[in-house]
Amino acid sequence: MQRLIPTGDAAHPVAFAEVPQPVPEPDEALIKVEAFAPNRGETFLLEHPRPGLLPGKDITGLVVQEAADGSGPGIGTRVVGHPAQGGWAEYAAVPTHSLAALPDSIDSVRAAALPLAGITALRLLRTAGSPAGKRVLLTGASGGVGHYVTELAVAAGAELTAVTATPMRGERLAELGAEVVHEVAAAPGPFDVVLESTGGPDLPIALSKARPGGLLVWFGQASRTPATLDFFQLLGGPERVTIQHFHYAGAPYGPDLATLVRLVEQERLHPEIGRIAHWTETADTLVDLRERRIRGKAVLTTGGTR
Repeated sequence: MQRLIPTGDAAHPVAFAEVPQPVPEPDEALIKVEAFAPNRGETFLLEHPRPGLLPGKDITGLVVQEAADGSGPGIGTRVVGHPAQGGWAEYAAVPTHSLAALPDSIDSVRAAALPLAGITALRLLRTAGSPAGKRVLLTGASGGVGHYVTELAVAAGAELTAVTATPMRGERLAELGAEVVHEVAAAPGPFDVVLESTGGPDLPIALSKARPGGLLVWFGQASRTPATLDFFQLLGGPERVTIQHFHYAGAPYGPDLATLVRLVEQERLHPEIGRIAHWTETADTLVDLRERRIRGKAVLTTGGTR
């Protein structure tokens, strides 16, 4: 079968290779992949790939071999999945606890845009607590996670301010009900909750926007620059703010995937997809995703989408 593997070349980060079809573990189903969605964090891993890296965490497809232990969906079921790796291929072995069945009303392209960004958004909002009635600041809001957080938080009653780099990137978030600014310093605080994903110089500014006793959840470093906090500078800002480090990972993912599927089916969540292309265009798409030339998610199809 064909699989995309890292090249170590920043300009052409992946290439096709002919490899054996994966052999599933007893608790894994074999999926014929129809579509997959790369994440910006994966593009960073491809700059200096570790030995054995098989990229690909967000996929949709068809179960062609059910799990030997009897768990999970049966043969012929359309699914969305979140494997640990190996999804950018014709076939992928995925633990059944990280799969969710797809209804006919949701096509494979939309579903492929859900896993990592959607799971992150769900778990991030759970960490922050009920958003109803709260003032929320979200930095780095123009990507897939930011879109889902905005739609879910606003629908739950939050007053959300989203920080995006450009007006174009903020248009969709404004349509969803967010107040959009283009610099963290311009955000009209104070905020009950700050969801910070850029790091670097923006983190201390975002922290200063929290109310006394508020919460900052640090869930990313999109700037790729470490943050520096000055103890004495903080003395002039809000007191008793809690800073909480957050990372989305932790199986099982199936229940959260099922929640995301249900929200899409009920038209309460709308994936924003900035590019759909055939997987022969993956290398160029990864570069554009890394360089922030795609708004929302990018989805690659293997030729078998519905």
